[in-house]
Amino acid sequence: MAQILKLLRSSPWSARFGLAVIVFYIFIATFAPVLTPYGETDIVGSEFEPWSAEFMFGTDNLGRDMLTRLLYGARNTIGIAFVTTCLAFLIGGLSGLLAATLGGWADQALSRVVDVLMAFPPLIFALLLLTILGTSIPVLVVVIAVLDSTRVYRLARAVAMNIAVMDFVEVARLRGEGLGWIIGREVLPNSLPPLVAEFGLRFCFVFLFISALSFLGLGIQPPTADWGSMVRDNATLITYGDITPLLPAGAIALLTVGVNFVVDWFLHKTAGLRDDQ
Repeated sequence: MAQILKLLRSSPWSARFGLAVIVFYIFIATFAPVLTPYGETDIVGSEFEPWSAEFMFGTDNLGRDMLTRLLYGARNTIGIAFVTTCLAFLIGGLSGLLAATLGGWADQALSRVVDVLMAFPPLIFALLLLTILGTSIPVLVVVIAVLDSTRVYRLARAVAMNIAVMDFVEVARLRGEGLGWIIGREVLPNSLPPLVAEFGLRFCFVFLFISALSFLGLGIQPPTADWGSMVRDNATLITYGDITPLLPAGAIALLTVGVNFVVDWFLHKTAGLRDDQ
């Protein structure tokens, strides 16, 4: 704990701000049912009521409390994005490490499959697959995870290729260590810093991707609260000078900036660069 506090004290203001944003979002996502005055789908007033003491951010197009929807949207959007990113790293990261360690035909086969998937624009490909397979949350998670795993694969393979040819890996092979041992004990630990940083960046991309799909009507489906669909449902208010639709958009932007600040700091620390005071 003392080392963590020392590390935080030595961190730049941007990293502290990013960590504060992430902790705040985790808090409201975890305790959304306690913090919200109404239920996620409760219709509590008329459509598009203005900001007031009763409804801090007004109501949406169906008369649901915007504050409640925003807090539940944090739980749904962030939670689904986190699970999707973890699955993408499980698929792409393991495949990339496996391809780099095995080499030969296995590397070529996996790389060509990834090249084919990356040849399609991700948004158009996701819209096509979701139109065919449906828009349930499990389908949404799997489709986006598979599409995003191609980027993770490319990075994991590139990093692991440089490690797989090093002497300590060759020594492990000569000792007769199995493939799982070599990947888990030799290649993966030395690949972690760039992969951890990429996890933060991938989370942002997945988070924005899910919000974009929801805005287009093929992401998280109603009545589940989601920031992307909330922007779409209340976009008409912008015509009348009401900034309510910008609240979920601002929540998306703030989390993205916060995560990027932390990722930049982490990359700086793991690269061993000196801070110029």
